[in-house]
Amino acid sequence: MANKGLFASAIAKLMPAADTRNREGAPAYAYGPEHKLAQLAATGTLADNFYAAAETQLAEMLDAARACDPYFVAQAAVYARQSGAMKDMPALLAAYLTVADPDLAVRVFNRVIDNGRMLRNFVQIMRSGQVGRTSLGSRPKRLVQRWLEQASMAQLMAAATGKDPSLADIVRMVHPKPADAARRAFYGWLIGRPYDVAALPAEIAGFEAWKADRSLPLPNVPFEWLTAFPLTAEDWAVLSTRIGWQALRMNLNTLARNGVFDVAGVTDAVAARLADGDAIAKVRPMPYQLMVALDQARESVPLKVQAALEDALEQSLARVPKVPGRVVVCPDVSGSMSSPATGYRKGGSSKVRCIDVAALVAAAMLRTNRDTRVLPFEQAVVKVQLDPRARVAVNAAKLAAIGGGGTNVSAPLAALNLLRDPVDLVVIVSDNESWVDANRYGATATMREWNALKRRNPAAKLVCIDIQPHGTSQAQDRADILNVGGFSDAVFDTIARFVSGDTRDWVGIVKQVEI
Repeated sequence: MANKGLFASAIAKLMPAADTRNREGAPAYAYGPEHKLAQLAATGTLADNFYAAAETQLAEMLDAARACDPYFVAQAAVYARQSGAMKDMPALLAAYLTVADPDLAVRVFNRVIDNGRMLRNFVQIMRSGQVGRTSLGSRPKRLVQRWLEQASMAQLMAAATGKDPSLADIVRMVHPKPADAARRAFYGWLIGRPYDVAALPAEIAGFEAWKADRSLPLPNVPFEWLTAFPLTAEDWAVLSTRIGWQALRMNLNTLARNGVFDVAGVTDAVAARLADGDAIAKVRPMPYQLMVALDQARESVPLKVQAALEDALEQSLARVPKVPGRVVVCPDVSGSMSSPATGYRKGGSSKVRCIDVAALVAAAMLRTNRDTRVLPFEQAVVKVQLDPRARVAVNAAKLAAIGGGGTNVSAPLAALNLLRDPVDLVVIVSDNESWVDANRYGATATMREWNALKRRNPAAKLVCIDIQPHGTSQAQDRADILNVGGFSDAVFDTIARFVSGDTRDWVGIVKQVEI
């Protein structure tokens, strides 16, 4: 028989041949420079992951930025921070712009560096030498000075909770001009220099007084300052009403361990805060964070509080689109998806796995679109029974419990073709490191199976959600195929716009960001 690779059919030749290799060495399609930059900005965490070290991510990000126009780099930085809720990558891009286009750096600085943690990230990156300088330089120094001078006292106190560099380190570097006696006293107190005690802000004065006399009421300062000291259950109960929504979500086990829920009224108060729709809309927690908080809540956390977390999870998915027609969602449950979604960090790896994110997307789509079919896959499609009426957390946990095996992104498409099922939208959630279905020549197996499906369903669309920053896909962008990256609810918004015909590609959405 003639060589099938050399004498492929005319239809097969019309499909684009794979132009690169993924981390598994299998054929794949490389993202263009702008798409790669957006993908890295929306999913990269500058931490080791299953396939690549943090240093590799850093080098790829800087190479991608250099390959793009600085204006698009600025757009990607703002998008990743404001829509993608990312931290390290937007700070890195803001630092890169101070060298590539200082004027653009000024325009995006406050939109990216929007809290004390982001300020510390920015300064740390600038001093590392990775973007081409080992010091702040005059213009970046003025940007940092301006941030400090315009920040409220509450923002400055919140910024004073981290280190490497600490806020004190930054103040020593840039020498901000205090606008009044209170700000001057605060800076002196912060960096250990003489200051006017009478001019200290009331919060700091209260903290110093409380340290000297613990019988005084808890001062209104960041709770991290207080937890370094012995606290009573009543003290912790007070803190549960003060700490931010995200801090409350993250510290439920700590509150339980310190007897907070034994204090009258605290359980109701905490549950009410967690389920507060206005607070959720303002904070915009990522759905997978809430799912993991639910999973990690111990028996000592009251059921009423856990139920409030479930309510918060349901509310956080309000932007999941209700898609008309026949929808199929395919979460990748292979072995590589067991790695932390935000990478490995010594002493600080996230407990959220890639498979948790994929499972949650599938469960959320099923919740909104009750007729959705869910086809989990590894080397082949895995059979699982899900109840479309169940709460999102229940179905997500069932999917996330599968796990294991090699990656075959084309498997669910092949299954649909085998059954000859009618389809309007297929959503694949994966790290895109497919290797089980590798071809030696031509298009990837995913593209071949998708084209076969399209012959039966000419109006069908394919969305590939990539949750890792590896720079390749198994399906090449075109009018009926969308590749999008990230973990935030912005992904759902992008899907809705693609299905409605409002946009044809993800890069176009990033380019709509005004600078």
